[in-house]
Amino acid sequence: MEVTLLGTGGPLGLPRPDCSCAVCAVALGADARAATALLVDGTLLLDLTPGAAFAAARAGHSLSGVRQVLLSHPHDGPAVEVPAGLPQPGRVPDGRELTLLTGHRVRALSMDAPGTGYAVTGPDGQRLLYLPPGAAPAGLDETTDTYDMVVGDVVGRPDALARLRLVGAVGPATDLIAVHLDHDVPPGRELRRRLAAAGARTVPDGRTLTVGVYEDVPDVPRRTLVLGGARSGKSVEAERRLEAFPDVLYVATGGARNGDGEWAARVHAHRERRPGSWRTAETCDLVPLLKEDGSALLIDCLSLWLTDAMDAANAWDDAEWAGGGERVLRARVEELTAAVRESRRTVVAVSNEVGSGIVPATPSGRRYRDELGRLNAAFATECEHVLLVVAGQAVALKS
Repeated sequence: MEVTLLGTGGPLGLPRPDCSCAVCAVALGADARAATALLVDGTLLLDLTPGAAFAAARAGHSLSGVRQVLLSHPHDGPAVEVPAGLPQPGRVPDGRELTLLTGHRVRALSMDAPGTGYAVTGPDGQRLLYLPPGAAPAGLDETTDTYDMVVGDVVGRPDALARLRLVGAVGPATDLIAVHLDHDVPPGRELRRRLAAAGARTVPDGRTLTVGVYEDVPDVPRRTLVLGGARSGKSVEAERRLEAFPDVLYVATGGARNGDGEWAARVHAHRERRPGSWRTAETCDLVPLLKEDGSALLIDCLSLWLTDAMDAANAWDDAEWAGGGERVLRARVEELTAAVRESRRTVVAVSNEVGSGIVPATPSGRRYRDELGRLNAAFATECEHVLLVVAGQAVALKS
């Protein structure tokens, strides 16, 4: 089964008409995208968009063989003027299945937002799932078979992939194609980087893909360290890397700090932006979690873990530090990094980058800065991917 992406952009295309934002300003050439529409085996058109006939011609196809046009997201009347020879666009009611004379079967899936998803099975059994913008499947169960290809709003609704992964509808070999791309993420390298974290990719408008044929699906790094200064966006970046995966365990190393209203507000803000399916553990005992098999871990953050470890070693006191505190702390760090090296879980850890600021005025402050630098370096050695976040922009240091 062949799928030609006549467009891969949001409903208004990219760049948006009359939009002066920075993303639209650089969405030129190969990064310019028409509104998303899919042509399946030249016979089924999913979403009719302006210029669809010209887009098909540019891709070396014709719409003359189209026997069914289906709409996925809501429209007030026909989306655009229907080209001569095309059947009138329609929509399959949720849960219903449509069988075409060509042997394709199309089943409509209910969404958690306005719109309809379509599961298409080709004559030879290949399975394609197409999702509308801003929507995720509703009512999934574990009887769902794995799709060969999923085409959907990966940037806008990464949780849709998490739901599909949870029930086995998305597997390691599923080709994940991001469409409905809008001006939420800069095009080019930044877009590819974010999609790779979800195991997804994007293709230019006009590309024809074969469903069920092996593609070089991006490998999701198993261990990632995200560094950054205060309010740099490092925690948001770390959370973003796992939002397309189900059953994440968020490990908060800071504790509750009863009576500290400002800290409570920070914790509340973090909890509010995390997916509801994630679980939380408040602990600095990271080694047992890393040794266990289980869901992905998000550790936020190593800086507070180090504070706890230095407290336990009484490392703030010069005499205690010289009398054995340094050895105790070194052993704790080595135990942690060894556990990261051996862990079979997906791990994303956050830490502060403090080595570029003002030199602390006290010996204990300088000791903490130095030890955090050593911890970050040791942890980064065990990670496949290391990012530095500055002003909300992530720079890959190791990938």
